[in-house]
Amino acid sequence: MFRKGSVGRRAATAVFLISIVTLALFIGFSSRSFVDAKAKGSDYESIELFTDVMAIVKKSYVEEVDTKKLVYGAINGMLSSLDPHSSFMPPDVYKEMKIDTKGTFGGLGIEITIKDGILTVISPIEDSPAYKAGIKSGDQIFKIDDKFTKDMNINDAVKRMRGAKGTRVVLTIMREGFDKPKEFPLVRDIIQIRSVRYTLLDKGYGYLRIAQFQEKTDDDLGKALKTLQDENRGPISGLVLDVRNDPGGLLDQAVKVADHFIESGMIVYTEGREKDSKMQFTAKNGGKEPSYPIVVLINGGSASASEIVAGALQDHKRAIVMGTQSFGKGSVQTIIPLADDSGLRLTTARYFTPNGRSIQAKGITPDIVVEQMELSKDSDKKDGLHIREKDLENHFEVGDKGVSTKDPKKSDLPEDKKEKSDKTSSLRPEDNLKNDYQVMRALDLLKGWDILKKLGK
Repeated sequence: MFRKGSVGRRAATAVFLISIVTLALFIGFSSRSFVDAKAKGSDYESIELFTDVMAIVKKSYVEEVDTKKLVYGAINGMLSSLDPHSSFMPPDVYKEMKIDTKGTFGGLGIEITIKDGILTVISPIEDSPAYKAGIKSGDQIFKIDDKFTKDMNINDAVKRMRGAKGTRVVLTIMREGFDKPKEFPLVRDIIQIRSVRYTLLDKGYGYLRIAQFQEKTDDDLGKALKTLQDENRGPISGLVLDVRNDPGGLLDQAVKVADHFIESGMIVYTEGREKDSKMQFTAKNGGKEPSYPIVVLINGGSASASEIVAGALQDHKRAIVMGTQSFGKGSVQTIIPLADDSGLRLTTARYFTPNGRSIQAKGITPDIVVEQMELSKDSDKKDGLHIREKDLENHFEVGDKGVSTKDPKKSDLPEDKKEKSDKTSSLRPEDNLKNDYQVMRALDLLKGWDILKKLGK
């Protein structure tokens, strides 16, 4: 989840000037402590240590090194020590990120993270080369072509997997159940993420899937809801809102999506150290959907923006949440452009549901737990196909009073229940959703809801 930000000319120019760079890197994290003389001295000592090491490297390293490369490396190292979602983006990576939010780019179509130092798949993007090749959530990527990924950062991995349409790349994958890593040859394509898909499941009952929260998700959602009504030739009686394997996206789009269904009150609020990080988002007046019943489908691949929507509808008792435990990413990243066209992705806040729940490293708990039908319960204990925020190194833990810790071994969740399938199940409306067990359970619930309402009359 991220929102756009800005940075002053002085901080931006610091990328090129060593002395100013070192000051800029530390001042944001210790501005309050500068009031204390002792802390101030400690910060200056750290800055001096940094400049000493850089001077030694510049003077004595076996080969001549580029200053900007050293600065970029130092920034990368600093941010990677904070949490899994803060990162520095060189100009080419920053450019790709801006393209991503518009929903079109060239590559394989995989959402990735780092788990235990290993490049790991959060979820494949539907209709992408990775999706069609059978890449799954939880797959460990050992190699990209001939390059081992151990200790490779996400930016480097993304850069290697992106490329022109028609070019070839081989991913070496290890998966629970594999005897040894397996090669997946893939051909890059233009990844056009269709944010919203929809169809009528049955007379009066709509299905709407959000694959990712992009710049036009709210507009696409509004058009989809109107089309469902038109195709139904009247108001629908219920809606299945599917955000399974939705990795998130733009915060403002999540708020706007939830606002379609919530009459009034809080949708989400954020808390951080800076004044600009303390925000509240409430439902606006007018333009609401009728009060038909809604079932929201989630799973371990539902993260960030999708968790905001599910949590808001759940707290307002506007929908029943069905499926399995969500990913648990409850932090907001601010994107800060820098002077050389690079960018900074920095975790600046945590978000909370309307009832004050932080889902960081916990996730949204469904009202009704429904797993996919394909595999037995026994395989549930062996397979770890869905990774969650709590599995990531340096993730935040939030205690009862909202106090953050960084103990990756502690969690108040029961043993995770994870969705598994030997086949890559399609979530596209144009495919046969009647073979999707969770969707059919949601439809049954909506029909039962309607029957009970009629009986109550």
